[in-house]
Amino acid sequence: MIQKLTSDKHTQPFKGPFSITRIHPGDILQEKTDDFAFGTLSNIDHAVMKKRLKIKMHEHVNDEILSYVRKGTMYHRDSAGIEVAITPGNLMMMNAGESFWHEETVDEDEVEMLQIFVRPKETDLNPDIQFHEKPVQNRDWYLMVGPENSEAPLHVRQNVFMFDAHPRKGDTLEVPVYDGYKQFLYVMYGEISIGEMEVEKFEAVTDMDEALPIISANEDATIVLFLVDIDAPMSLAGTISGMTT
Repeated sequence: MIQKLTSDKHTQPFKGPFSITRIHPGDILQEKTDDFAFGTLSNIDHAVMKKRLKIKMHEHVNDEILSYVRKGTMYHRDSAGIEVAITPGNLMMMNAGESFWHEETVDEDEVEMLQIFVRPKETDLNPDIQFHEKPVQNRDWYLMVGPENSEAPLHVRQNVFMFDAHPRKGDTLEVPVYDGYKQFLYVMYGEISIGEMEVEKFEAVTDMDEALPIISANEDATIVLFLVDIDAPMSLAGTISGMTT
């Protein structure tokens, strides 16, 4: 049975020049639990950053974080001296491990982005940072992130795959599925239909028993798909990803 996570379930830990809508993926399961993760997928921060905003240098520990920008440019700088513009065509994967420091700045138009937090397989791994240029408006699925032994361009130290797609109104897409992985599909922008269900911006769907059916775009959309090994071992020591209640 398809289960839907509606937008009224989300929290907003930050409002103002830096606004976050925090999606707890585990809320889609509607189970009474102290943890709000979907297996190793801890949370998705759907952020809007106004121009001339600077988030000062801060530390992450034991977080695996994908920065995915839909519009605008976010400038990254870290303690290793790396400075990179993160845009809709340039992804950043931060494997924080035992410690990683960085800051974020918006100089021009406002930024809309996702920061996706995954729990690593082990505590205090070596820190790393990766970047990847991708197509900007791919109408079909594009594999962005996968485990270290996968063919994905960016690696996460966990059994998680991440895809995106930008279907246009009227497009239909089959949803990728891998044996042993559960699907979690998030609508970042626009609206889609899946089965008889409409899914709008800030909403998500899953099916814990069967593969999700073909989706159709009711309007131009940006969608992000997660394939998650629900039972994979994980560390709960992450600065953000390790949070439960």
